Amino acid sequence: MNTNTHLPRADFGRRTLVLRRGRIAVRLQWRSVVVCTALALTVAALAVLALMTGSYALTPGQVLSALTGQETGFVREIVVEWRLPRVAAALVFGAALGVSGVVFQSLLRNPLADPGIIGFSQGSYTGALVVILVVNGTYTQLVGGALLGGMATAVGVYVLAYRQGVQGFRLIVVGIGVSAMLGSLNTWLILKADLDQAMSAAAWGAGSLNGVSWDRVVIGGICIAVLLLLAGMLSRPLRQMQLGDGVAASQGVRVSPARLGLILVGVALTATVTAASGPIAFISLVAPQIGRRLARTAGITLAPAAFVGALLCLASDQLAQHVAPTPLPVGIVTVVLGGGYLGYLLFTEARRRL
Repeated sequence: MNTNTHLPRADFGRRTLVLRRGRIAVRLQWRSVVVCTALALTVAALAVLALMTGSYALTPGQVLSALTGQETGFVREIVVEWRLPRVAAALVFGAALGVSGVVFQSLLRNPLADPGIIGFSQGSYTGALVVILVVNGTYTQLVGGALLGGMATAVGVYVLAYRQGVQGFRLIVVGIGVSAMLGSLNTWLILKADLDQAMSAAAWGAGSLNGVSWDRVVIGGICIAVLLLLAGMLSRPLRQMQLGDGVAASQGVRVSPARLGLILVGVALTATVTAASGPIAFISLVAPQIGRRLARTAGITLAPAAFVGALLCLASDQLAQHVAPTPLPVGIVTVVLGGGYLGYLLFTEARRRL
């Protein structure tokens, strides 16, 4: 009996690892595998450090004992109930934002195609603000409002940018205009609200992981896991669409449905994060670029971007908690880091064109 139809077989090439099972073959770039492994180990080490650090310092042994159930009492409550939900939220939400950035930057073939820049994050924020300030709804309603706001914004931008097809540059320009309009609407909603609601909405709007509980992590994690699976399934048509719509169509890709599906997945990832923690800016812009440079590939880098996004979000949250006398929203740190990276990106692009 031919065992190749039952067991995966690895063909070790110079740069590519090919895993075969029958007629199915998965090609993995060696450098991407090494980079993802290194990033995973770095993320794990930083997560343990985050669980150790705080007003009540812990040792690595105490953290591991609490995670494995060997430690009980106050130490376990600190690790499992207080710190672990925040660390898990940073990792899951950062990975979602990184993959969302890859989807839009690859789909529009533009390194500036960030959900925050082209208005989708603002739309999710608007939907969430309506639920918070007008409906005074529950967390489930907040998730629905953010999703509806992001989807409605995506559809509006797509329709306004459509001229016998959607060009990446046109969609970005239209998205920037829609984002500015929604930003003004969000400011008006906060100004018209009661003082307590306005302060809460403004703090949440900066992007914060303060008060993130296990229910938000579980609900958001399940939604993000499904969306990441869909993004992986759509990675093949996305890779072909990078070569042009004509080339993708000649290879059997239904371009318009695939593009719409990818936009919906990217918006849903951003909206899920926004509903749980508010809009965390610039991670979806920076993570794909760093992941692509580490992997040294011009193709789709879903896994490296997810690991980089998780690392950036967790590191930014640690800085936000401990760099200032008063804990800051994580979005403030990501804006500083992302704004600096955006300036560097624009500077290098300007020098390259000179």
